Amino acid sequence: MKTILVIEDESQTRNIFLKCLEFEGFQAVGASDGTTGVAMAQQHSPDLVVCDIMMPDMDGYSVLSTLRKSRQTALIPLIFLTAKVTMADLRQGMELGADDYLTKPCTVEQFLAAINSRLQRQEQLSQLYGIGATSPAGEDGKCGRDGHSGKDRVWSLTGIFPDEPNLAGVFQFIEAHYHQSISLNDVAQEVGYSPAYLTNLVQSQTGRTVKQWVIERRMAQARTLLTNTTQSVRSISEASGYNDAGYFTRQFRQFHGLSPQAWRQQSVTELTK
Repeated sequence: MKTILVIEDESQTRNIFLKCLEFEGFQAVGASDGTTGVAMAQQHSPDLVVCDIMMPDMDGYSVLSTLRKSRQTALIPLIFLTAKVTMADLRQGMELGADDYLTKPCTVEQFLAAINSRLQRQEQLSQLYGIGATSPAGEDGKCGRDGHSGKDRVWSLTGIFPDEPNLAGVFQFIEAHYHQSISLNDVAQEVGYSPAYLTNLVQSQTGRTVKQWVIERRMAQARTLLTNTTQSVRSISEASGYNDAGYFTRQFRQFHGLSPQAWRQQSVTELTK
């Protein structure tokens, strides 16, 4: 049974959420303020925390910051509850490691959908990468259950993606589908975020957009094929995710300053020196 901690100072809202969680088969625990919520997170090690932002003693940002600093609670997913979300709010939450936002008032259906989506995604990440919501880090604070760093487990796929654990699902999806036509909406749906939230999250964590990371991966594939095969530029463009060889050539030139043919010639010349 999954345990959900709800930190909400409005007793009526908190009780409604707790009752609907219990009705859906969750073990639900509640806290009326941030200080108590942090203590209960440490006591119960919940699978997910839902936390209001505006609270009198300790606001939601302080709660999240405190949870992220403790090895016991650092990996617990957290969904913020807020009456309004500005760009500044989103960025502050993302920088601290928030997993999602729910705008109040929200329906019970929206509340449960956000929780189930985040739990499902956490389970997928656990299966793929050997990490879980409450799995402890290794001795260096960067390792999961198997004792290997996330970079060793995940990023060996291409060597080009940064070591950002909360973006692992994004890069895994790009790795699996870069040779196909994929959009921001496709990636957002896969990882359970809204496109706007995902855009800001990836930008704040990496300094690049989702589209730029897709292009980065496609260009890496193109360079590999240009260097190691005699395939035509058209074939390489298709293998790298481009149906239009002309568009591929223009983007490659913009990315590398050379056409694919010129880059291949230069690369081969350097290898034979």
